[in-house]
Amino acid sequence: MIKVKTRGSESIQQMMKRFKKMCEKEGLIKDIKRQSYYEKPSEKKRRRSRKTRI
Repeated sequence: MIKVKTRGSESIQQMMKRFKKMCEKEGLIKDIKRQSYYEKPSEKKRRRSRKTRI
């Protein structure tokens, strides 16, 4: 879980920018995009096998 605490007199925009950066760093956005559409089991298997090779 990603938590963002304010730093002194930090604005909401700066806090949101840090939050988005943290989400990208954790790979959260990639996961959400990948799960937003149906992936066939054969495609999942192919993707996993490519991932393990690297």
